Amino acid sequence: MKTLFLASYFAFVSDLLLPLLPKKPNELRLAFIPTAADPYKIKPWFYGDKMKLKLMGFNMIDVDIKNKTKEQLITLLKDIDVIFVSGGNTYYLLEKAQESGFLEIGRELVEGGVLYIGSSAGSALACPTIEHIEDFDDKSITCITDFKGLGFTRKLILPHFGEEKYKSKFENIIERWISKKYEVLPLRNNQALVIQGDKEEVFTANSH
Repeated sequence: MKTLFLASYFAFVSDLLLPLLPKKPNELRLAFIPTAADPYKIKPWFYGDKMKLKLMGFNMIDVDIKNKTKEQLITLLKDIDVIFVSGGNTYYLLEKAQESGFLEIGRELVEGGVLYIGSSAGSALACPTIEHIEDFDDKSITCITDFKGLGFTRKLILPHFGEEKYKSKFENIIERWISKKYEVLPLRNNQALVIQGDKEEVFTANSH
């Protein structure tokens, strides 16, 4: 059964993850995929999420999917219990996921029982397409023409909903994609979408 934990900002909702874990964090091997953050020099969300995972006690290894072959990724992700896909530029992340074969490998691993955790761009990658992110992330740094994501949910996750500076962008995106017959899921920084098999539910953390 596939299990996913999709957040806007993982560090704000990490306590919601604990009931989903099959073992204690220190008994689980976690692959941290930092790739989406590459285009950014200043990335507090990236360090916040990574520090939270360390504090939780996961046995964590970094697996950058950039410049990797499919065979290399299969080897690196062997015996992994949890995949964590960091935030950053969703288009850049998808491009590297396409080039490395991570899209296929990720689907196989998650369908096989590996827990997938996404934060911001990592959550958007789990959607059927990432095109709804076009008002937020710079598409021009990539050459991709195929915007299909991992497709673990039919919903289009819209991270960081409620941040005042993005209000007009959120309104435009929701209106545009609903008109295209998609279900848009605005996700606040204190919320996470939990997927277990065919069941999907949004949970809200007490803090933040």
